[in-house]
Amino acid sequence: MCSGNFAKCLGITLIPLAILSFLCNILLLFPGGKPAENNDDITDEVWYFGGILGSGILVSDLTVLGNTNNCCGCCGNESCGTRCMFFSIIFAGVGLVGAGYSFIVSALAINHGPKCLINGTFTYPFTDGDYLSNHTMWDACEGPSDIVTWHLTLFSMLLIMGLVQVVLCGFQVINGLIGTIFGDCFIELLDGVSLWLTDKR
Repeated sequence: MCSGNFAKCLGITLIPLAILSFLCNILLLFPGGKPAENNDDITDEVWYFGGILGSGILVSDLTVLGNTNNCCGCCGNESCGTRCMFFSIIFAGVGLVGAGYSFIVSALAINHGPKCLINGTFTYPFTDGDYLSNHTMWDACEGPSDIVTWHLTLFSMLLIMGLVQVVLCGFQVINGLIGTIFGDCFIELLDGVSLWLTDKR
C-alpha cells in the first residue's frame, strides 16, 4: 500500500472516533444524564474539553487531510507527493498532541472521581482512585443518580479512544516520514523489486 493510501484510510478510521469523543464530552456536561442546576456541579475535568478539543477537533484535522480529493487517495489518486506526506506529518503531530491531551485528561478524571452531592454540597468524595476497587464507596454520592457509573463509563471511553488515536496518529507520523523521504509508493517499489528478484531465481 502506498503511504498516501494509508493516510487516506487512517483519516477515514479517525472520523468515527473523533465524533464519539465529541459526543462523550457533551454527555459529560449532563451529570447522570440530567441537566446540572449549576455549572459548578459538573466535574472540573469535563471543562477541559478533552473529548471536544483534543480527540475531537485537533484529531479531525487529520481526517480532513486524509479525505482531500487532490491528495493521498485510497481510490488510486497517485498525485500525492512528498509535499503532501510532509504536511501529513504536521497534521498527525497535531492529532497526536490532541489525542494525548484527551487521554491524560480522562486518566486524571477517572483517578479523581466525579463531583457529586454529599450533605447538600457538591464535592469530590474520592481520592487517588480509591473508589475504583471499592464499589461500596459509591453509595457516598447522594446524587445525581448513577453519577459514578456515568462518569466512569464516559471517561473510560474517552481514555480508550484517546489511546487508539495516539497509536494511529503515531503510525501516521512514521508513515509520513517514510513517504517524505522515500516517496509515496516506496513500499510498492520494494514489492516490485522483490517480485523481480523472485522471477530471476
